[in-house]
Amino acid sequence: MQVKIYTDGAARGNPDGPGGFGTVLEYVDTKGNLHTKEISKGYVRTTNNRMELMAVIAGLEALNRPCQVEVYSDSKYVVDAFNQHWIDSWLKKNWKRGKNEPVKNVDLWKRLLSAKEQHQVTFCWVKGHDGHVQNERCDTLATMAADGEDLIIDEGLKDA
Repeated sequence: MQVKIYTDGAARGNPDGPGGFGTVLEYVDTKGNLHTKEISKGYVRTTNNRMELMAVIAGLEALNRPCQVEVYSDSKYVVDAFNQHWIDSWLKKNWKRGKNEPVKNVDLWKRLLSAKEQHQVTFCWVKGHDGHVQNERCDTLATMAADGEDLIIDEGLKDA
């Protein structure tokens, strides 16, 4: 099955929140019908990169069988980590980068690697805040999550 996952994380300019992430899964069933599934969560006390990672993880973890997946994100950090093989490099260097600096968000990167393991995943960057339909849709969802039921979650991991 082919699935498109549109994601967004919204730190709202403040790492202490409120913020949230939005994820939209789009897929066509065996009868040719288009379906969407929305996943959103409100957070405080986390960073934008962590929310972007959580958005992708939530989308992948929602899939209950192996799929061919295209992930759309406005986070160059998330997309480049895979497209430019940063992850491979970090693994070889025992989660270090550059001049032996530790990689941030290792817990989420490991969880993301585990979530994508059974799928064939392509990461696509969608430039944010330029009116792109796919990105605007996820921006709206993430903002609703952030404005709605904000949960006090440290580092965006508990109860995710």
